Parts: sequence; C-alpha cells; structure tokens
Amino acid sequence: MKKLLIALLVSGGACALPAQAQTAQELLNDGKNADNVTTYGMGYHQRRHSPLNQINTNTVKRLVPVWSTSLNNLLGEQAQPLVYNGVMYVTNAAWTFAIDIATGRQIWRTAVDYDPDTPRVVCCGVSSKGSAILNGKLFRTTLDAHVVALDMKTGKQIWKEKFAEWKEGYSSIVAPLIANGVLITGMSGAEFGVRGFLDGWDPDTGKKLWRRYTTPAPGEKGSETWRADNEAYKRGGATTWVTGSYDPDLDLTYWGTGNAGPYTPKYRGGDSLYSASVIAVRPKTGEIVWHYQWTPNDIYDYDGVNENVIADLNVDGQMRKVIMHADRNGFFYVIDRANGQLLKAYPFGKVNWATHIDMKTGRPVETDIRKRMESGEEVELWPFSGTKNWAPMSFNPKTNTVYLNTINLAQNIKLSDIEYKPGQRYTGAVTRRVRPSGADTEGFHQAMDPLTGKLKWQIKLDDHVTQAGMLSTDGGLVFTGRMTGEFVAIEESSGKVLWQFKTSSGINSPAITYTFKGKQYVTVLSGVAGDARGNRARPEVPAGGSVWTFALMD
Repeated sequence: MKKLLIALLVSGGACALPAQAQTAQELLNDGKNADNVTTYGMGYHQRRHSPLNQINTNTVKRLVPVWSTSLNNLLGEQAQPLVYNGVMYVTNAAWTFAIDIATGRQIWRTAVDYDPDTPRVVCCGVSSKGSAILNGKLFRTTLDAHVVALDMKTGKQIWKEKFAEWKEGYSSIVAPLIANGVLITGMSGAEFGVRGFLDGWDPDTGKKLWRRYTTPAPGEKGSETWRADNEAYKRGGATTWVTGSYDPDLDLTYWGTGNAGPYTPKYRGGDSLYSASVIAVRPKTGEIVWHYQWTPNDIYDYDGVNENVIADLNVDGQMRKVIMHADRNGFFYVIDRANGQLLKAYPFGKVNWATHIDMKTGRPVETDIRKRMESGEEVELWPFSGTKNWAPMSFNPKTNTVYLNTINLAQNIKLSDIEYKPGQRYTGAVTRRVRPSGADTEGFHQAMDPLTGKLKWQIKLDDHVTQAGMLSTDGGLVFTGRMTGEFVAIEESSGKVLWQFKTSSGINSPAITYTFKGKQYVTVLSGVAGDARGNRARPEVPAGGSVWTFALMD
C-alpha cells in the first residue's frame, strides 16, 4: 500500500456544493433541524431518537432503497454518517467520503495515509466510528494515531497532528467530539499495554490544548489504586474509544474508559482507576469532575467504554438529570450526571461474576469467579464480550424505553503471566468463546425500561450476534441491522419485524434518519466487520463496504 492523501472530485459539476458554514450552535441544536445530522449519536445526548414520522408503522411497507454506493473497503464499516446541507460524510479506516444525498454520487473522497503494518496493533477490527464537523472542517482520527482536519468542500487536508506512536500499540477509531469549542479525541490500545487518555485540540489550528490521562501518575488522585513499585499505570489501559456525550448546561462530557491492562491483576494492584469507568470531564481543561467505576480491578476484560446516554427521568418520584449506561459487565446503570451518584443498577443479561451492585457502596458484590481466576483456574465467565458491546443503544423519551442489541455468550478464561513488550499484546489471559451446548440464542434485539430492566419485548438472534446500533423514531419504529446483512424495522410497541431489506454485506453500524427537500430518508452502512464476531460470519457473508439509503416509494 502506497502512502497517499488524495481528494477525488466529481467532474463536470454533477453535484452542486453548498456552503459549509455550520456553527457550534448547530451542533447544540442537532435534531431540531431534520435536514442535518451534525453529531455522533444524533445529538449531544446520544439518544439516537428522531421525531420524524413519515416512515411509520403504516407506511414502512413502501420503504425502498433509493441509492447505494461503494465505500471501496473490505475491512468493515462501523461508522455513523453525518449530514449537512445535502451532503453526507462517511468514514472508514481507509477513506473519508462526501456524498450527494440526492443521487448517492461521490463528491470527493480522501484516502487515509497510514503505514500498512498498522493493523497489527489494532485489537478488535480495523474500522472508524465516524467524524465530527465544525466551521467547514471535518475531523477524524486514524489507525496510526493521528487527528486530521479536512476541508468539507474539497476533502483537502487542512491540518494533521500525531498524538502517539502506533508502533507502541496506540491507535484510534473513535469519532471525535466537539464540546464548548474544543475538539476532543480518544484512543485505543488497551490490549497492547498503552496508557489511556483524552486529548483536547483547537479545531482551527490543531494545537493541543490539554491531555487527560485516564491512569493517574504517582501523587495524583487515584494513584493509590495502582502498584507503586513497577510503574504499572504507564501500561494500564483505560482507553477511550467510544465517543462521549455532552451536557452543555453542566458543561460536562461523559466518556467511558476501557479495561485495565493487563487482565492479570497482580501486575496492577488495586482498583486501577480510572479503568472500566465513566469520567465526567470539563471540555475546556480536561479536568475530571467526578467518576464512577463500573468494574473495579477489571480482570474480565469488561471495559466501560459504552455510550452514556443523557436524559431527564423521574427516579423514585424525583426528576433527575441522568446518564444511562448498558455496561459490558452485564449491568445497566442510571447515574446522576451532575455528581456521579448511583441511582439504579441491575443485570440485563446472564451474569455469573457478581450477584448485584451494592447501592450504598456502588460496588459489585462478586461471586467466587474472581478468586478462582486468580488461583489459576480456567472458568466459564458470563457474559463474554459484554452483554452489550460498543453498538449504541437508542432511547425514546416519549416511551421511556431503551432499545439495544445484546449478546448471550460465555467465554472460558484463564489468567497467565505476561511480559510487556512495546507493540505486542499485553493481556495476561487465554480466552475462548463458548456457546453452551443446546443453546439456541447468540443474542437479542430488545426493548427495556431503563429504570427497572423490565423487558417490553425481545427478539432472538440464533445465528450471529449483531454489532449494529439502534435508531428509534416517532413513526413507532426501531431500525437496526444484522450480521447477515438484513436492515430491519421493528414495531416499537410490539417487537414485531414489519420490514426488512437484505444489503450486500453485514451491518455493524448505527443508522441515521433525516429529511431532504421535505422527504424522510434512512441511511445505514453495510460491510461485515473484521473483528472476531464479523470473522465468524465471513464464510457466509461477503465483505465489501457500501452506503444504503432508503425512502418511501411514491
């Protein structure tokens, strides 16, 4: 692969390029102008819910594809597109695209310039989760640990900054966040002995404004939770590879952090803050205002990176400003987003490492699984890869329901000794996926009350788990996808699948909906991912990335 950075423009004026002058106010108002989708999560709150209802339970039978276009990529598609003034912006590991919404024709595409050896330090699939936009610039991260700003009109590079050395295990797939005028980026690499952090950047110049490490150095708050004799915090993980949500009124952004490294705890010591946690961060300074740790001293690889969805809920008779979080450890949490107080916590799938969360201490009450693992035993651990992995959920504020894709699998895990070597895996564990004999379910599409965990409905997935996100609408529909390529519309009230369309590959990305010239559209990326779940599907699901856009047949 040659290193290149090019912008290919549509010739002959096939597409008229509108002015790209979106503002910070338009980011705050994402969702109020149905023509645009300007943030990851379809709003700073990351609810992934739309008030659009042209496509509804009565009309969805007339939903048809209006265009599809190739993304020139075999490595998997996991990104959420953005839309502004009739142009769609799409990223994957290899390219950034601008696409005309009216026709599906490419306006420009810009290649990502990275060393072809880079994927060897990417843990769990070569991908991109998306981009951010502001003042005519598109921002994205790259596998080889850079942040890039492109001109939204032309695709030409405006600035590019290196934030770490990929040969030491650092990479990035995260969609950046712009909050209070600061471009915030996360990173990946917890399986390679990296030290996690968030970076704040000046979006105009690329100047780094601050860095907040997520594993504290000696003398910093939280450092007492790490061994002091071996500099374990420098290899402690706690990566930040799923985009944070943002409350502009509190001026706090909420980021989940990844697993501690290595899994074997003897190298780390205690709880290993701020791994497997949520941190509430000031966007201007990177200050951590409060934190809550989902899995103290995470030896299970449960991470804590999943999205933190913002809502105002009536909790036990009192309106509370909350975040909702479906953690990979199998527990669902509702937390006061102003101060980090735990309000609700309950299992939402099969869990055997803990019985419950102690509401007084906020800590999990663990079973004997941890002691057995630390003694060297191979154990069957529930859940595996998270009851919910990174695939984002949706929250409908009118029905007070969350919609999520879950996993129903175990793993056998055995801790082992490990020596740190830069750029090599640093987990200290041997694992293998387990589907219990006779089990007929890999995972579920499900709708759930976020305060109680009571299921509204549940749909079995008997062949493959899905890493597609959820999108709910006021049309009474929930859209999601499947690893085998089906894009489906589910009736919100009943869980009945009302419509589906087979795309060209597996769906591992969150859909969006928007309007163009008064008509509602739905778009999703198709392209089976290169992670372990996608690889299991590849014998029956062809690779190849593409964008699919749907609307009602007139």
